[in-house]
Amino acid sequence: MVVANEEGVRRERLDPGRDLGYALGERRCAGALDGATHYDCANETAPYCDQHTSTWVCARCTGSCLKDEMDCYDDHAIYLAAFAPATFKVGVTKEWRLRTRLREQGADRAAHLRTVENGRVAREIESQLAEEFTDRVRVPDKISGLHRDVDESAWRDALAEFDPVETFDFDYGLDLSSRPVAETLATGEVVGVQGRVLVLARGGTTYAVDLRSLVGYEVREGESQRQLQSSLGAF
Repeated sequence: MVVANEEGVRRERLDPGRDLGYALGERRCAGALDGATHYDCANETAPYCDQHTSTWVCARCTGSCLKDEMDCYDDHAIYLAAFAPATFKVGVTKEWRLRTRLREQGADRAAHLRTVENGRVAREIESQLAEEFTDRVRVPDKISGLHRDVDESAWRDALAEFDPVETFDFDYGLDLSSRPVAETLATGEVVGVQGRVLVLARGGTTYAVDLRSLVGYEVREGESQRQLQSSLGAF
């Protein structure tokens, strides 16, 4: 997690067991970050205003892009990622960063289906596979399965038509017994992070925070006093 102030940019580690204590204030445009330099923006549009919003064209590519300067000429991996209990997402990434990409998304399981010579071919194949598998998973859907295991039978069926190059089984150390409550806060004991979801424990309740939902907030050190929804286990 990155926090910017007048003195510069500070990276906050989210190690399990750490007590995080920030109260959220007003939210506005988060500005821009260039290495260790943060460029402030006073515009009210959150988390980014029109001046600081960019769309990565590759994210919407289906393999038909004709831009000569695209940086998609490295080998690309086509993968299938599993999110508990039974959501399966097709995706592509540069082969050398496959494991990193899967962890960024918070995948529970994954399979490297094949490698192709460039991103254009990869996107064409991804577009075809997206007729059978989803190519995006909403954060609320990921949160709903944080306390569950991947359905083994459904996962086997999903892979039945493929001969994977490699399979992955990720453990984020959350060890949850019930579904966490979705909230936007930065106060509590860090349970762990899965993808972009931060899990915090506070007052007998476990909360799941989409880290992207924190972008643009002004913060001050000190625990939030806002009343939060509690889970049944807190009573």
